[in-house]
Amino acid sequence: MLATGALAVNFWAWSLLGPLASRYAADLSLTPLKLSVLLAVPIVIGSLGRIPIGVLTDRYGGRRVFSLLSFFAALPVVWLALADTYTTLIAAAVLLGTAGTSFAVGVPFVAAWYPPERRGFALGVYGMGNIGTAISGFLTPRLAEVFDRQVAYFVAALALCVFGTAMALLGRNAPNWRPAEGSAWSRLSLAVYDRTTWDLSLVYAVTFGAFVAFGVYLPALLKVSYGLTMTDAATRAAGFVLFATIARPLGGFLSDKIGGQTVVRVALIATVCLAAVVAFQPTLALPTTVAYLSLAVALGCGNGAVVALVGRLSKPERVGSITGVVGASGGLGGFFPPLVLGFTYQATRSYSLALLMLAATAALVFIYIHLRFRAMKTADVG
Repeated sequence: MLATGALAVNFWAWSLLGPLASRYAADLSLTPLKLSVLLAVPIVIGSLGRIPIGVLTDRYGGRRVFSLLSFFAALPVVWLALADTYTTLIAAAVLLGTAGTSFAVGVPFVAAWYPPERRGFALGVYGMGNIGTAISGFLTPRLAEVFDRQVAYFVAALALCVFGTAMALLGRNAPNWRPAEGSAWSRLSLAVYDRTTWDLSLVYAVTFGAFVAFGVYLPALLKVSYGLTMTDAATRAAGFVLFATIARPLGGFLSDKIGGQTVVRVALIATVCLAAVVAFQPTLALPTTVAYLSLAVALGCGNGAVVALVGRLSKPERVGSITGVVGASGGLGGFFPPLVLGFTYQATRSYSLALLMLAATAALVFIYIHLRFRAMKTADVG
C-alpha cells in the first residue's frame, strides 16, 4: 500500500497541468496546438525516463529509488508555482515528467513480494496508484479556485516530500530481492531483444497511452465539446480516471484466473467499439457518460492485464528493465494523442476524428496481438 500511495502522489504531480489547461490557455493566449505541446511534454519525458529508472530499480531497489524520485519530483512542482511564461512552463514541465517514471519503480518492487500466480492482482492494486491522476483532476482546480494556483502546486509538492520520507523510513525491499548483476546496458539489451517485451509494449501503448491522454486532455475536451465549466469538466475527467484505476486490479485478477491474453483481447475489442461510439455523441447525455466510463473500464482492465503478463513472464532480475521499456511505450502512447486531439480540433473544430483514430489503432493492434498470442507458447494460456 505504501508503494501504491507513492505512485498516487507522483501521478498527481505528473498530471497537474491538465486540470489547469483552460486557465493557462486563457491567461497566456495559447493556441490549441501550443496547449497540447505543454500537456504532452511531461508525458514524453515521464515515458522515456522509465527505461533508465527501471534499470536503476533492478540495481538499487525500489525503496531507495522511489524515495529519491519523490523528493526530486517536488522541485519542478514548486517551479511550476512560480512560472508565469510559456517558456518557463515548458522548462518546468520537462522536469515534471520525472514523476511519471515512478511506475517503473513499483512494478519490480511489488512483484518481488509475490509468487507468479498472485502477481496479477498485486500489481493491479499497485497500479491503482494511477488514481493520482483523478486526485489531481478533483483537487487541483478546487485548490486553485478557493486559494490560488500556487497553493495547489505547493500542496502537491508537500505530498511528494511526505511519501518520499515514508518510503525511505518504512519501505522494505522483498527478502528474496537481490541487486541485478551485470552492466545496465547488458540488462537493458536482454529486455530490448525479447520480442515479448515489444508485443506487450504495443498493447500498453494503446491502453495506457489512451488512459494518460484522456487523463490529461479530457478536461479540455469536455469543456470545449459540451460547454462545461473548468471545474465540472475536471471533475468528470477525474471520474473517468477513477473508473479506469479501479478496473486495473480487476484486469490483474482476471488475468490470474482466465489468462492475461484473453483479458487483453477483450479490452482491445471494447476499446474499438466504445471509442467509435463516443466519437459521434454531440451531447453529454446518459448514454454518452456510460460509454465514456465503459471505455475507462476497458482501458483499466487492459492495463492491469499487460502488467500482470510482465510480472508473470519476466525473470526477477529483468522485471524492472522490461517494465521500463513497456512503461515507456505506454507513456509515449499517451504523448501523441493530445497532439492529435489539438491538431484535429484546430483543423476540423471537432474531436471526432481523433477518437475514430483511436478506434482504428486499437483495431490494428488487436489483429496483430491476436495473431502473436496464437503463435506464442507461454505459461499464460489465455
